[in-house]
Order: sequence, then structure tokens, then C-alpha cells
Amino acid sequence: MFVAVSLSVCAAAHAQDPTARTLDKVVVTASRTGQLAETAPQTVVIIDREQIDQQLRLSSNSSDVLSNLLPAYTPSRGKLTGSGETLRGRTPLILVDGIPQSNPLRPTGREAHTIDYAMVERIEVIQGASAMNGLGATGGTINLITRRPEPGKAQQHLALQTTAATHRADDETIGVRADYRISGMQGQWSYLLGAGYEDQGLWLDGNGTAIGTDVTQGDLMASKAYDVHAKLGYWIDADQELQFSLNRYRIRADGDYLTVPGDRASRRPTTSVRGTPPGTPAWNDVWTTGLHYTHHDLAGMTLQAMVFNQEFEGLFGADRSSSFQDPEIAPIGTLYDQSRSLASKWGAKTSLGRDDLLDGRLKLTSGIDGLWDTGEQDLYATGRTYVPESKFRSLAAFVQADYRLLPKLTLQGGWRHEDAKLRIDSYRTLYRFNRVEVEGGELSFQQSLRNAGLVYAPSDTFNVYTSYSEGFGMPDVGRVLRAIDTPGTSVADLRSLEPILTRNAEVGARLRTRAWDVDVSAFQSRSDFGARVIAVDGAFQLSREKTAIEGLDASVRYRVNEAHRVGLSYAWTRARYDSDADGRLDARLDGLNVAPNRLIGTWSVQWTPTLSSFVQGQVAFDRSFDDPAKTFDGYALLDAGLDIGLARGKVSLGIANLLDRQYISYYSQSALVEPARYFAGRGRTVTVGYRLDF
Repeated sequence: MFVAVSLSVCAAAHAQDPTARTLDKVVVTASRTGQLAETAPQTVVIIDREQIDQQLRLSSNSSDVLSNLLPAYTPSRGKLTGSGETLRGRTPLILVDGIPQSNPLRPTGREAHTIDYAMVERIEVIQGASAMNGLGATGGTINLITRRPEPGKAQQHLALQTTAATHRADDETIGVRADYRISGMQGQWSYLLGAGYEDQGLWLDGNGTAIGTDVTQGDLMASKAYDVHAKLGYWIDADQELQFSLNRYRIRADGDYLTVPGDRASRRPTTSVRGTPPGTPAWNDVWTTGLHYTHHDLAGMTLQAMVFNQEFEGLFGADRSSSFQDPEIAPIGTLYDQSRSLASKWGAKTSLGRDDLLDGRLKLTSGIDGLWDTGEQDLYATGRTYVPESKFRSLAAFVQADYRLLPKLTLQGGWRHEDAKLRIDSYRTLYRFNRVEVEGGELSFQQSLRNAGLVYAPSDTFNVYTSYSEGFGMPDVGRVLRAIDTPGTSVADLRSLEPILTRNAEVGARLRTRAWDVDVSAFQSRSDFGARVIAVDGAFQLSREKTAIEGLDASVRYRVNEAHRVGLSYAWTRARYDSDADGRLDARLDGLNVAPNRLIGTWSVQWTPTLSSFVQGQVAFDRSFDDPAKTFDGYALLDAGLDIGLARGKVSLGIANLLDRQYISYYSQSALVEPARYFAGRGRTVTVGYRLDF
């Protein structure tokens, strides 16, 4: 058995005393147990507000933010749809304040674009499979913690910025964005209201040529987006807190460009020309609401409860996909249509914990969760059913223990039981799939998921750990159902709808010294009946096979002195699957399922109290696959940023792709072979911003 090693060495970026350093006490809310990041038996990454701000000076694309900071995350496609963007080669569960953004029944790849990151305070990343937040975290958990109200009277924030390509800066290519926020506390009440708006122009590659638009999957360039974020909190008494939160996010393509296919053989990328594509431009429209209750001292215990709702609508652009053709509507090859995904999630999460049992040696947390998810996919132009309405219900109970066996040795372990039901109505598939009648039905799943870990801490600055965890997820129900072409099929007989159980093993260590932070881990992820996304006739479908992923994560950041910090991080993965059902892992997963090996370097400097800068570079290394047409030729990129404090406010400068490198994106090279999606990456851009807190 092969086990890869993950090494992470991070600088003491926030140390107050350079002569002494201990493991930071950061509570990971995504753990559901009040777990401290420094004692977690898994790799945990905390991305703070300063890091988010640095990345937003370069790009407002949330996938860029994540991939620039997490080498194990797939490089961003730069499009509205992020199918193929994985964490450690598997799908991460994305949460906003603990509310799931991923749609387990019909993943659209749009879950990374449900909130403006200007509304996010920090990001918690738990790498590796986990079941603590329910379905979907087979690759890890990414929890976006939104901003909290500022203490005291009303505090306001205003930020403006504009982005231009250095090849051509005009009305067509310039982008602008703005965000405003007001928050405060008065008596027992707290409040926050924020709003953001962005208008993105046409993007140019390193040669100054227009980047190809993805009309069907949706694009970020030449689009408009807005976000409204609100919170209202009330302290019932000294121990009880109630908070309501709401976020509305919408992004819509302008629909001003047509795609000009590229040519892979000559390395000529896909481009765009002015024109109006058929149909309605792609959009994302998402409402996320939650009501949170916390009792900090309920008979010595902490009670946390939440109810939430997410309403999601994602429209894809029109095309003449073979899946859409129907001679009863139009001659074959002439029918334009577009799919729309609808999902409605209601849920509740509760946990009750106490940390002073057995003279403080035992911490125990238990809880009950519920999720009711309804989803469907239709063809927007013709009103046809693409994926029938699917109703999913999950009830789960969990218990998690943290027991100090010895003064320096802690055992952690837990159990979660999922009881799920999936009901699908009878329906008829499209002409492309023989118009077969599929008998609906109900599927029931029960799964017990376990985790265990040991943490040994011989000092306050060093610990070692090992862990085993399991993740539970549903396959893409929509891709399975829409591709049925065999008469007499019944939903109840579909083995391809069975859940995905992922097992993750990890071993590692952490160290903090005067100038270094060190995290070392080794992990392996396996699934006996995993899911692999494949492209068939321009549409994504699902293949169920045994899969195994091993990898190496490494990062080094060093505090040179009070002003200078440097860093280096690396991620390596090997991903295989059983292509012929003989039990052997004989084939390599392609770029639609796994990231390239990557190296990221950083250098940040606080030159004066009012002047700071940062530089980051990244290298995506060459990678070969079983299909030689998907061979990936790597690339290197360099970015830089500058912050200048003024008497009132700050001015920022960000330069992305500083050397104006011409390259083809990882997705376009290694995920699929399609002339219309042979996209170049974005060339050099300059972003100038001003922000004021008052």
C-alpha cells in the first residue's frame, strides 16, 4: 500500500513575540465540536481576512482565491461553472456559515459562486473526507465564515476598484466593482448590512487576444453580479445568542459575445467576437438564509442549533447539444436549448457539548441533523424535463469524543449514522436517450460513518497525530437519470445511485518555532465504488468505479524578521481508478477529476507602517494521462500587490500575471478535448482600488 506524505511549514505570520511561539488557538467551527486547529488530527488550513484581501486585489473570482492559496485545489477554470475543481482529487463540501452550498442531487459546478468574497471574514479548510457536516465532503470541507458586526456604534466600510488589461484598456475590457458595509451593536442588538456590485469586461490573454467565452457553461468575464448580505443578532441574556442571516447573490452573463473555436493541434486558443448568442444568457441566482441559536451555558454545556434554507437557480447557456435534439421539435442538429437547475434545501443542525467531564479529561459533543433537498433540471427554452424532480431526505445523529488518555496524549473519535431516502417520480427520457419510460421509486440508504484520531503533544509547540475518517456522498443523480436509454429501467434497480463512501487515512505533525510553523501529514483516500466524471457528446456523465488518491502537500513560510515573510507550498497527487472492473487500479484519473502538481511561493513585506507589498508565484507542472490528447503542458505565473495607507483610507494596487504569460488553462488541456473550450488563461491585468473605513 502506498501512502503519500504531506508537509506543511507555515511562518508565524501573526506572532506577537518573535522569541516565543506556541500553537495558535483557532477554533474550527466546521468541526462542529469547537475543535482547535492546532489539535485537529487532520490537515486544517485557516485563511484569514488579510489573505482574502490580497487575493481580491488580483481577482474577484472565488475559485482563483481558493486555488491561489491551496495548492491541493485545482487551478480555476476562470468560468462560472467550476466542474472539475477538486480538493485532493475529490469534491469538497462548500459551506457559508455552516450552511451547505453544494447541491448533492444535481451538482452544477456553480457552488463556488454563491457569495461575494468581500462578505467573507475567514475561510476554514479541513482537508480529507469528513462526515461531520453531512453529505458531500469526500474531498474536504470549505467553510466560509462571513463578517460579524463590529462592536460599538455604526462602523462603515466602502471599497472601490477597477481592473484593466495592460494590452488594451477601454470600455470593453475594463471591469469595476464596489462594496459597502455598515455594522454595529446597540444594547443587546447587533446588525450588519453589506452590498456588493461588479461589472466585468472582456478578458484578454497574454497575446492581447480576447479569451473565448463559454456560452453554455457560463462565464465570469462580460458579466454583472451583485450581492446583498445582512445579519441581525440579539443577546437574550449573558449566555444566549440568536442571529438571523441572509445572503442574496446573483451573477448574469451579458450575452454580448460569440465563441470562435480554437485549434488544439496548432495551439490556437478559443476566442470571442462581438455577437448575440442564442437563448438567454447564463446566470446564478442564490438565496441563503439561516437562523442560529447558541446557549453558552446550558447546565454547563454549550448548545448550538441552526435552521437554514437555500434556494438555487442556475441557468446554462443555449447550444445544439446532441442531448437536446428532437425531430418532433426541429430538424436534428438545428435545435438550440438550455438546461436550468433548480434546488431547494431546508435543514437543521444541532450540537450539544461539554468539555469538563472526568475532571476535564473528556470532551463530549453530540447532535442531530436533518436535510430536505428537492431538485430538478429542465430545458428552459422548450419546457422539457431533463432530470425529473428528486426528493432527498436525510436524518443523522452523531457523537464525538475527545479524551485525554495521558497529559500529552489525546484520543479523538466519533460516529455518525445517516438515514437517507431518495424519491424520484416516473419520467420519460429525451429523444437522444430513446424516449424510454423510467419507473420512479424510492431508494433508502443507511450508513454508519466513523472517525478516530490520536494527538501526541510533548510540548506546547509541537504535536504529532494520526487519523482515520469516512465521508459520505451521493453520486450526481441528475447525470445518472438523464442518460438512461434502456427500456424497462426502474429507479429502484439503479446501482449507480448508491452512495459514495470515501475512506481517508492521515498521519502528521505540527511545529511552531520562533520563525517557522511546520505541519507534516501523510494521507490516502479510497472509495470502493467511487464516481468519475466523463464527457460524452459534449455533456458530462457519471461513471462509477473503484478509485484511490494519494498525494503530497507541502508549504514553507519563514518569518525573516518583523517586516519580511517568505513562503513556499507544494501539492502532489496520484489518482487511479479501476477501468475494467477487475479490482485493479489500472488507469489514471484525468484533469476533470484531479489537480496538477503545483508549487506556490510568496513574499510579503511591511516596509513602513503605511506601506506593504506581496509577491506570489505559482508553477503548475506538466502532467500526462492515459489519453495522450489530454497531456498537460505546465505553466508559471507571477502576481504582485501593493498597499498604501493614506490620511483617510488605503490605496491598493494588484498586478495579476505580472509577466503577461500566455498559457492554456489546465481544464482546457487535460479535462476534455473540445475546440470550443480550448481556453487561454487571462493575461496581465492591473487593479487599482481604494477603501475607507469610517
